Amino acid sequence: MRGAPDVTRLPQRLSAHGVTEGAPIFMRIFKREFELELWMKRDGVFHRFATYSICRWSGTLGPKLQQGDHQAPEGFYSVDAAALNPNSRWFRSFNLGYPNAFDTANGRTGSLIMVHGGCASVGCFAMTNSQMAEIWQLVTAALAGGQKRFQVQVFPFRLTDERVKAYAGHPAMPFWQTLKTGHDLFEASHLPPKVHVCRGSYGFEPAGVYLAGDAPIENRCPGAPAKS
Repeated sequence: MRGAPDVTRLPQRLSAHGVTEGAPIFMRIFKREFELELWMKRDGVFHRFATYSICRWSGTLGPKLQQGDHQAPEGFYSVDAAALNPNSRWFRSFNLGYPNAFDTANGRTGSLIMVHGGCASVGCFAMTNSQMAEIWQLVTAALAGGQKRFQVQVFPFRLTDERVKAYAGHPAMPFWQTLKTGHDLFEASHLPPKVHVCRGSYGFEPAGVYLAGDAPIENRCPGAPAKS
């Protein structure tokens, strides 16, 4: 894949970034750019370690709404060890967790949306086997190292002010403006925000004690007790 990192030099790249295998991770996906970013925690914040080229995703810009629409989802997702599939038909995979609390609250349907190897997709994100092998190695090391879950933020494109303005008339723009709030919180702190769903809408709070980015995404309005 053009622009992909040299996956044959993982130890050297880890050393160059000052991070170690097993450190907490965080991911962002940008559909229009065909990019998956993997960030690793160092010195109390997350640093971008690698940008992988997505081989294929299906559908168009905009969220997944229902089973069978062939759309790749957009939003905020949380992945734990139970979501990993080492014996996937696509080499390795992890379940993104669609539908999450937001999707369910808004009547969105579908299931088994994966990040996986290979280069074919029906609603998933296909990364090629060589890239997925490295992603898998860092994901499993982080979870084995104590991170309870890692956050994956999926965006239609890089949510800069200029790009958002360029898509001002798109029917998904109200939803994208909500995603931009969470996007910008991470940009400002390099810590994944704590995400909740209140009355069918995303809400965001600073990371708080969840400095590893491992807060669950709950259907909970502010002021209600949070789960661990």
